[in-house]
Amino acid sequence: MLNNRMDAEDALQNAFIEVFRGIKSYKGKSTIGAWIKRIVINNNIDLLKKRKIYFEEIDDRLEVVDEVEHQTVSNYDISIVKHHIGLLPDGYRVVLSLYLLEGYDHKEIGEILGVTEATSKSQYSRAKKKLKNLIASDMHLREIS
Repeated sequence: MLNNRMDAEDALQNAFIEVFRGIKSYKGKSTIGAWIKRIVINNNIDLLKKRKIYFEEIDDRLEVVDEVEHQTVSNYDISIVKHHIGLLPDGYRVVLSLYLLEGYDHKEIGEILGVTEATSKSQYSRAKKKLKNLIASDMHLREIS
């Protein structure tokens, strides 16, 4: 999510300090792993907010988001996909990561990031489109050379 190994290590370290300090507040409403995961994600988001992550707000009434079925990317090496995810703008990368990799739905993502559900859907749709374009451009350049 952070696209920077040192930032990720800092966020993870801060998250585990928070886990150890707050273990007494764990109420058992979810698994301990889910509780820790939520703390880690919140620490990542806090760090991104310090970097002034940008989300494009859209009107809740305008849900013109293409919810295309999940498509496999079997034609691409996973390292290529991961590399290109890292090239996405922070807002796109965070929503894409939370939705595809972490399994949150758009309502939960909206709550986590403090944006509307429609904004989460819009960012996800734009992230997918941008990711496809980045990969396609890269593949085209590889074919030429």
